[in-house]
Amino acid sequence: MAHAAPASRTPHPPATTSRAFVPAHRPPDLFDRRVHRLGRLAVPLAIGLLYGYWAAANRRQGGPITGWNLLFGFACTIVFTVLCSALFVMTPRLRRGAHAVVWGAFTGITLGFLYIQTNVSVLHAAGLALVVALAVFLFDFYRYSTFSHYAAHEDGEGRPAG
Repeated sequence: MAHAAPASRTPHPPATTSRAFVPAHRPPDLFDRRVHRLGRLAVPLAIGLLYGYWAAANRRQGGPITGWNLLFGFACTIVFTVLCSALFVMTPRLRRGAHAVVWGAFTGITLGFLYIQTNVSVLHAAGLALVVALAVFLFDFYRYSTFSHYAAHEDGEGRPAG
């Protein structure tokens, strides 16, 4: 049997209301400020730990784990975490082109450093780093230029508004 759906209890807006006053749809924020603050520290640290382990594993090339190897891995973790955290803080203040260049350079340098730990030639590692840096730059520049969140919060010259 079919029954009529119950009527909505919310009043309908008057016909004279324009769409200009309707706020833009924002995705729901599932976490509070404290969780976001913790994430700004935890995400670079987690990625840094993975990066340090990867660098140490590349450097020992399947040999035994030594104290120097552990020290090298933790040093890479600290440097990567500090640089990544600094980029997360500083790059939103840059123009979109500079923003993309900085992230492309950071990605290319970090992957080039990982690759050079496998005892390949410097030119081979530099070539791979340039290819990766260019790919990340193109992706980020496209992302920052086309998504409305980034483009809507910039002035006419591409600088962040405010």
